[in-house]
Amino acid sequence: MKTLVKRDSIFPTVESKLVSNFFDDFITKDLFYLTDRNFAALGSNLPSVNLKETDTKIEVEMAAPGMKREDFKVEIDNDILMISSEKEVEKEEKKENYIRKEFNYHTFNRTFSLPDTIDENKIEANYKDGILHVVVGKKEGAKKRALKTIPIK
Repeated sequence: MKTLVKRDSIFPTVESKLVSNFFDDFITKDLFYLTDRNFAALGSNLPSVNLKETDTKIEVEMAAPGMKREDFKVEIDNDILMISSEKEVEKEEKKENYIRKEFNYHTFNRTFSLPDTIDENKIEANYKDGILHVVVGKKEGAKKRALKTIPIK
C-alpha cells in the first residue's frame, strides 16, 4: 500500500511530476541542509581534519581511508603546512564483444597557516588505519600567547 503525499509544487507548470518533485526536494530539502552534511555526503574529495595544539607541538589528523601512505605529499613552506594527494585509478574489463575502461582521478589539497614558533626540523608524518597523522614540533622556549579578550563597543 502506498502512502499518499500532497505536494505543493513551486513549479506548477512543469508537466513531469518527476522533474517537479526533483526540484521541490532539491530546493526545499538539500539546498537548506548543506551545512549539516559532511563533505563525503556531498561527493567531495576533501577529507575531514582535526587540529590540536599544545605547548610543544601542533597535531593534524586527517581522515583519508582507503589510501596508501605513498598517495600523500606533506610539505612545509614559509610556515604553511600543505597536505595533498593525487591518485589516478584505471580499470579495464574485457569480454568477447566489448572492452570497458574507466578512469578515476582523486585529488585534494589542504593548507594550514602555522605560527612562527614551529620548528621545521621537528616534523613527523605517518599513516595508519585510514588516518594521516602529522606532528609539527615547536621551538624550544616558544610560549603560547595569553588569551586576550577584546571588548565590544
